[in-house]
Amino acid sequence: MMERPDLKRLLGPPGSEIGCDECFAELDRYVELEVAGRDADAAIPGLRAHLEGCPACREEHDSLLALVRSEPGT
Repeated sequence: MMERPDLKRLLGPPGSEIGCDECFAELDRYVELEVAGRDADAAIPGLRAHLEGCPACREEHDSLLALVRSEPGT
């Protein structure tokens, strides 16, 4: 049976996922790892899955990432 895309979005990604509180606590480190070219997903499992499913946290991530990338020397 083929899975419908809207059902997959509703069910969320497979595997572990963290909540908003943990996401906000780890977001600085996650972005620093991304900017440094390191494997942020391996360092903080579940955060990427949360960002994919949470518009508020994704917006915070995108804003922080843009800010860090705009700093001189990055």
